[in-house]
Amino acid sequence: MNTATKPSVLFVCVHNAGRSQMAAALLANLSAGQIEVRSAGSAPADTVNPAAVAAMAEVGIDMSTQVPKILTPEAVKESDVVITMGCGDTCPIFPGKRYEDWVLEDPAGQGVEAVRPIRDEIRSRIETLISELLPATK
Repeated sequence: MNTATKPSVLFVCVHNAGRSQMAAALLANLSAGQIEVRSAGSAPADTVNPAAVAAMAEVGIDMSTQVPKILTPEAVKESDVVITMGCGDTCPIFPGKRYEDWVLEDPAGQGVEAVRPIRDEIRSRIETLISELLPATK
């Protein structure tokens, strides 16, 4: 990883409508812009999951303007870390990238009550990821 530029993370989930969108929003928010964030899916939905938007609004993060995006090889190539969200989506593999698969429940079709624990699990993993990508400045 080039230390002159900020680390970049790509979150991938088939529809790019729930888990990957929440993860991207949380990382962007919690890293305060110190990490470049992308999210995409191989078969993007038309809209972001409304329950995911509602669950994120509860923690003060507005995802209402986000739109699911198509996964491209370029997005993978431009990212230092590629995280799939336990949804069986496949990414092009490039040397020198860090790949992780976070197995998370699918919020599709669930109410906000069911999405909250998924959001909180993602947040916990994001906090760990930030601590790994951004050396402590204390």
